[in-house]
Amino acid sequence: MSTEPRLAEVTEPEPAQQAAPGTDQAVKETLEDYTLRFAPRSYRRWTPMVVATTALGGIAYMADFSIGAGIGLAHGTGNALLAIGVAAVVIFVTGFPLAYYGARYNIDLDLITRGSGFGYFGSVLTSVIFASFTFIFFALEGSIMAQGLKLGLGLPLWLGYLVSTLMVIPLVIYGMAALSKLQVWTTPVWLLLMVGPLVYLVATDPGSVDRFLAYAGTDGDGGVNTASVLLGAGVCLSLIAQIGEQIDYLRFMPPKTEANKRSWWTAVVMAGPGWVVLGALKQAIGVFLAVYIIAEVGASAAPEPIQQFKHAFDAMMPSWIVLPLAVALVVISQIKINVTNAYSGSLAWTNSFTRVTRRYPGRMVFVLVNLGFALALMEADMFSFLNSILGFYSNCAIAWVVTVATDIGINKYVLKLSPHAPEFRRGMLYAVNPVGVVSFVAASGLSIAMYFHALGDTLQPYSPVAAAVIAFVLTPLMAVVTKGRYYLRRTDDGIAEPLLDEDGNPSAVTYECHVCRQQFERPDVAACLTHDAVVCSLCLSTDKVGDHVLPAAV
Repeated sequence: MSTEPRLAEVTEPEPAQQAAPGTDQAVKETLEDYTLRFAPRSYRRWTPMVVATTALGGIAYMADFSIGAGIGLAHGTGNALLAIGVAAVVIFVTGFPLAYYGARYNIDLDLITRGSGFGYFGSVLTSVIFASFTFIFFALEGSIMAQGLKLGLGLPLWLGYLVSTLMVIPLVIYGMAALSKLQVWTTPVWLLLMVGPLVYLVATDPGSVDRFLAYAGTDGDGGVNTASVLLGAGVCLSLIAQIGEQIDYLRFMPPKTEANKRSWWTAVVMAGPGWVVLGALKQAIGVFLAVYIIAEVGASAAPEPIQQFKHAFDAMMPSWIVLPLAVALVVISQIKINVTNAYSGSLAWTNSFTRVTRRYPGRMVFVLVNLGFALALMEADMFSFLNSILGFYSNCAIAWVVTVATDIGINKYVLKLSPHAPEFRRGMLYAVNPVGVVSFVAASGLSIAMYFHALGDTLQPYSPVAAAVIAFVLTPLMAVVTKGRYYLRRTDDGIAEPLLDEDGNPSAVTYECHVCRQQFERPDVAACLTHDAVVCSLCLSTDKVGDHVLPAAV
């Protein structure tokens, strides 16, 4: 008979051991948006459509227009549209299982990654990859805003970079409660300013469509070329990690029930993998506007969104309102996405730091860290070598997302070697699971080598394909080789209450944490090793000596 602690119900704990320094403050700070935690049912008060609108508001970035323009200018419209389509399909397919798990079990992508092949410390590597995604794209959006401020207000670029960085700090202090209001109220204005010029140009200048379809690009002859398509797709696939930012919102979805299942699924698909539909459309619009500008004024300004929309507005409005509207569009877009970039990046950095050091320094510390990295990239003029940065980065992002998606889709549901319910708590997981870590390292390493021509010039364009294929093949293969033994360090968390309710949703039964004395719902706690009590996931993460962490099950 097991002698390990087991709780049949909420019990009155013994006098608590001294909490780690800063634990109380850490707990209070994480309860605004459940940083590093499972998002409890009591906090998830939004409807599925409000959550979806908030999540989609975070993809209002202008980078898609630059990415599409860059691919189109280099490879021509035909190759660019095929590249955009190929990338969109890959992003949608891989994003679906991740979005479902985030919305169904109310955890972010890092917590999903821990239990989907990487282990408790193994996912630190992918948290850094995701944090890098957020500051790279913050820098890209900040650069675009600085271009707008230079054109509209005459600000030098260096000052525009600083303004675009500092202005998001007051907005990102708060979590989901504030961000949902910001995104919902600004989305209609943003959509009108983005779609209006395109509709006008197509309606009043049909020749612009013909020029767009016939454009051959600087490196092409007008025909379809496999290498060009794959090179373009590789740049687009750098956005595959955007699903992590979508999940940062989708984790606040309400429980899925028989009554709301239609709206629940609509919201998850639309705001999860469905973000890429709007993203692909923006990239295609970027190609269209770039070709339009080339016909009007030449190619030098074509990749810059501020110039794209300035010329588009110029065709349909009085000159006095053109520049203010173009600048307004760029500023609104930059605020909407960079609030999300700063927010999600701070979560990723905090996750990594807390697990490695067992200290929680506060999320705002890492907001500033993320903004510092982004500002350095902007001042280094990353916009001028955008496609090179994104092409390299995409190999790491693809390897990570495909590994996790494959573990969920294949290892959990087909092979049944990976635990079906996600697990993220310290003590329940092995430190490192070779299934995900080996698959990710091999896929990203080999694809990066290909990208830098280490395996020859012929294979270089195929690096994103290699990243996806290697991750897809190795993930189930490693699960079979290891027989799934490195997923769970133990299967019993010492609490009798089931983790999921009768509808398959995370249980809403609450327990008091023995260390911080706060109430948490069932999925966020585990039994304490040394007391007849429970400990929340953050207090487990910050337990420096392991007094509360359950031992490995024999």
